[in-house]
Amino acid sequence: MTETEPTRIAFVCVQNAGRSQMAYAFAKRELDARHTEREFDLVTGGTQPAEHVHPEVVEAMRNAGIDISARSPRAVTFEELQHSEYVITMGCSAADVCPAGFGGESRDWGLDDPDGRSPDEVAVIRDEIRRRVSALFDELTPSE
Repeated sequence: MTETEPTRIAFVCVQNAGRSQMAYAFAKRELDARHTEREFDLVTGGTQPAEHVHPEVVEAMRNAGIDISARSPRAVTFEELQHSEYVITMGCSAADVCPAGFGGESRDWGLDDPDGRSPDEVAVIRDEIRRRVSALFDELTPSE
């Protein structure tokens, strides 16, 4: 019996300082709640990472019960994208993120950048990301 490789999902944005960090954190929480941690490999990164996660994003996630204050933006590698079954971009097209192409399905969620937004505006973006992450895992882990 061979064990199948986990499905890799990459949450990507230009700076990896807001939307993709929120999506990654919500995805980790979804996997834990669904007990599907071994079925998925999550990646997050940016093409031009910022120096830190946006403070308004850290606060919005804290208000949702998730502490991302220790997270740092990172560069996403071509290899990570090449080996991802799903590349989820947050408002920038997949071609902008990885013009050379990648192996999986790309989806652009078309979300506004939370950088510099009011707490209420960031909360709306955060809640939409939470909804989309949950819907993604509903799709990828159908009930038996």
